[in-house]
Amino acid sequence: MMKFFRPEGVEVSSAPSARIGRRGLVAGAGVAGVAALAAAALARRGAEAPPLDQVKPARVAGEGYRETEHVLRYYESTRS
Repeated sequence: MMKFFRPEGVEVSSAPSARIGRRGLVAGAGVAGVAALAAAALARRGAEAPPLDQVKPARVAGEGYRETEHVLRYYESTRS
């Protein structure tokens, strides 16, 4: 425990008790936030999946890179 110099007639409040109160408030706010996220996740869990006609199919292998006119112009611009 810390010792404080006290002039006669002056009371010094202990700072650790004030810190504990603030820490409790911040911890409580964090717990409330996590509880809200958990409640939202549980509520969303019951949501239905979109119809199959609205779902995009997975990418097919080899579908990513294409040599388009734009790409070929870029290659020409980088040659020295």
